[in-house]
Amino acid sequence: MTAVPAVSVRVASSEADLAACYAVRTEVFVVEQSVPESIEYDAYDAVAVHVLAVGPDGEPLGTGRLLYGPEALSKTGSPEVGSLGRLAVRKSARGLGVGVALVRAIEAEAGRRGLAVVSLGAQTQALGFYERLGYEAYGAEFEDAGIPHRAMRRALP
Repeated sequence: MTAVPAVSVRVASSEADLAACYAVRTEVFVVEQSVPESIEYDAYDAVAVHVLAVGPDGEPLGTGRLLYGPEALSKTGSPEVGSLGRLAVRKSARGLGVGVALVRAIEAEAGRRGLAVVSLGAQTQALGFYERLGYEAYGAEFEDAGIPHRAMRRALP
């Protein structure tokens, strides 16, 4: 569990937690960024570790997921590399450290599963955020859901 002032992050362990994760993703990706719902949710959701950030009142503030093992191989190319994805923070909670807490919680889960590296596809407008957390961009820019992205990775301590 990772915490920032008045915000806690936990692994989504119930149907209610998963529903909250999906609601945040719908708000951020489908509504705000116009990602088609048909591509926002995928088969990886059933096997991923989802994390949920909540405020002191239990209100969902953000979410993200970790793919690892055989499910992540197509994204990472290595069983020692986890894939961080679907990181979303509600507009009202941005700038409060929620995104940092989510990334660190996902990294902690990756470490608990014996992974050495976390990779991700960052929206280009979020490169600075991930760079401040120790991620390095590599490869050419690519498009995902009509949004420019760059691949990034960070070795875990």
